Parts: sequence; C-alpha cells; structure tokens
Amino acid sequence: MKIGMTLPLMEPGVNGEMLERWARAVEAGPFSSLCFGERMAFDNPEVIALAGACSAWTSRVRLVTTVIVAQLHDPVLLAKSLATIDQLSRGRLTVGLGVGGRVEDYVAAGVDPKTRTHRDLARRVGLMKRVWAGEKVVDTLLPVGPPPVQPGGPELLIGAQGPNAVRTAAPWADGISGFSFNLDMKEAERSFEEVRTVWREAGRPAPRITTAFWFALGTSGGGGDGARAQVERHLRHYFNWIEPKAVEAMLPVTGFSGSEAELVRVLRRFEELGADEVQLIPTSDDLSQLERVAGRIA
Repeated sequence: MKIGMTLPLMEPGVNGEMLERWARAVEAGPFSSLCFGERMAFDNPEVIALAGACSAWTSRVRLVTTVIVAQLHDPVLLAKSLATIDQLSRGRLTVGLGVGGRVEDYVAAGVDPKTRTHRDLARRVGLMKRVWAGEKVVDTLLPVGPPPVQPGGPELLIGAQGPNAVRTAAPWADGISGFSFNLDMKEAERSFEEVRTVWREAGRPAPRITTAFWFALGTSGGGGDGARAQVERHLRHYFNWIEPKAVEAMLPVTGFSGSEAELVRVLRRFEELGADEVQLIPTSDDLSQLERVAGRIA
C-alpha cells in the first residue's frame, strides 16, 4: 500500500511559499503522491493553477486531485486544463472527480445547483474523454488539444462512497477517491467490498481503491498534548458551512490524533483491507508533522 500526503490547503493564511515548501518536502520523502482538492467559496487556492505549480515543484510523485467538482467547470475547458497538467507533469496526474457537498460552491461559481448529480457528472466525463481521444466535440476548425501524455487521459477516480454514486461511476472511473471520517474499519471494509462488487458486475478491471483521513501527531494515548485540539481547530475552520452544534458533535470522533506508532497501526489496518493508497490530510501547516510521518514510514 502506498502513502500520499495532502497539502494543507485549508489552513488560514495559506500562501505560495508554504505550499512550495510542503510540495518539495513530499517530493523528497517516501510519499507516493501529492494531493489537493477543490473548494470555491473558501480561501484555498484554485485547483488548476495549483496543479500547474505542483507540476513544476515536483518531478517524482503523482499529483492527485481529491476532488475536482466537475460541474464548476466547462467540461471542454476542464479537459484541456487537465491535459495540459498531464503534459507539464510528464504523465503524473490522477484526477478525482465528484459533485461536491456544498451548494454555495455552485452559487459562487455561477452554476445551477440542479446540475449537482452523478448522472450529469458522467455526461461531463464522457465529453472530456472524447476531447482526450482527439475527437472534434465542438464546432471548431480543429479538435481541442493538447493531447494528454497518458493514453486516453489521466487516471480518473470517483469522489463518492454511496452505492448509487459508485454504481453510476463504475462505467467511467478507474476506482474511488474515498474518505474516512471516523476511521471505522468495519465500514471501510464494507465500502471497499461494495466497490469491488460493483466494478466486477460492470465488467470493469479491479478498481483502484484510495481513502483519506485527517491527522495530527501527538504522543501515545490519543494525542493528549494537543493533537486532538489541533484536529478540532482545523475542522471548525473547514466545516464553516455546517451548523456549529453538528460540528461540535463530530469533533471527538473525526480524524486521527495520536503517536506515530498508533498512526502506523491504522495504516496497516487499511493495508489489510486492500487499500491501494491512503492519503493523509494534515490539520496544521507545521512541516514537522509531515517530517515525523516521513521518518516513520520510510
């Protein structure tokens, strides 16, 4: 099983200098991928511009979007942008796609929230794949390029875990970009097996299974020295669209806080369940958190 690391995009005061330091540290470490997602109505960087910068800051790790909300973009322009990133990164791009969980992102982008369906997502993906195949999908003199480095386009993962969403995505996705809120291993096992079954029934190759979770490193015993407080501070900032009482109820059981040894035990459990990659999401821009993980998994 591989281990990816997410950029601390959702931290207050995020800036280009900090992101470059993190990207270069992920590149230098034992991590398999550099990950980043998309929000619109928030103070995080725009995902396409960030992916371009990450392709310049790195040369080894895969660049993984977890996830891009396809409906916030024109599909032909998105296909062109992603093909460009695939070229710039020499074929290191993996694209997680989803419909998003926040209506305000649609409003901020001037997009009709009624398009927030997995059926619409599948339609957009079909059009993007036609662009990557060199088909003439719009009334122009020539097809839209450039061609991606990876034949047929970058690897595509569905950022959804519900059974209907997974079933709708099976015909076009190469796997899932999953997420674990509370590290419930029984639920993860059920979800992974459901995905494998759906892909098998669709006649598709075995799906690539990835998952992610928030983390903060402290000491043994659950991070009593401040790791749990770090996770909770981060989640209060991130979940700005959720009713405060609901957020407070989530805080004690969401994400990981503990020691390096305890984190390794969690990662080994995901490996036993057959995950192909786990992507860690930092809850601080303190680079020592990344360095501690790198030192243990190296």
